[in-house]
Amino acid sequence: MDDHAAMDPHITGTTRLYGLVGDPLTAAKSPQLLNQLFTEQRVDAVCVPFWVKAQNLHAFVSGARATGNLSGMLVTMPHKQRMLEFVDELDSTARQVGALNVVRCEADGRWVGAIFDGAGCVLGMQWEGNHPANKSVLLVGSGGAGSAIAFAVASAGASRLTISDIDEHRAADLAAAVSAETGCDVRSGPPDPQGFQVVINATPLGMKAGDAMPVDPERLTPGAIVVDIINAPEPTPLRRAAQARGCRTQDGGPMHRGQAVYALKFLGFDYRPEGRSIPDPQ
Repeated sequence: MDDHAAMDPHITGTTRLYGLVGDPLTAAKSPQLLNQLFTEQRVDAVCVPFWVKAQNLHAFVSGARATGNLSGMLVTMPHKQRMLEFVDELDSTARQVGALNVVRCEADGRWVGAIFDGAGCVLGMQWEGNHPANKSVLLVGSGGAGSAIAFAVASAGASRLTISDIDEHRAADLAAAVSAETGCDVRSGPPDPQGFQVVINATPLGMKAGDAMPVDPERLTPGAIVVDIINAPEPTPLRRAAQARGCRTQDGGPMHRGQAVYALKFLGFDYRPEGRSIPDPQ
């Protein structure tokens, strides 16, 4: 096969560029999703991964700002909070959460940031029959994704929400903000899952072999719903242990597809996975 045959024939000098920015990106599925969408909708665009380490984010943004055909970016760990420094305007979701996971690059050069991890997580849970409404929820992790999920779960009608993080002050600050914004019974506390109907892992624990468990699976209540937002091909140790405990589990796939619905709408595309219903985000 020659070089010309190996190239994607739809990429031309007018092709718009979208990117996925993060570190690591080995398990990333967004480029496949977007490129399939672009092909189906006959859009002259392509999505590529940008592997950018934390210390190189400023240099990356400087170069990206000079790229005239860059139309948008999806942003993942560890850049969801620091990328706030580099956008010109924040959507209401990003202002509320203090993080972003998508950037729309406007024709006039402005960058607008938003975050849909929370709405996507709740939508994915709804699709799987695991809606958090009227349930007690333990959320472990209060970073960018965790913060978004906290606001969304509380807004979706959780009966009570406990937020746990290795940084206890950050968890307490987030709990206070979510409580004030939503009126939900929200507090911070230890990562003890006993008695909770829903447990959500919004930490990176489980992405690497040998990671500690985000919660003690022996403390899980049998029959509880355990959502691990890590989007991996194989069940994480938490999900395997939870299943052995008699819990219902959900991986990161539904959240990934759910947040993609809202992120792509923000970027100007219509994406409806598997014909599933798409309610407006909270």
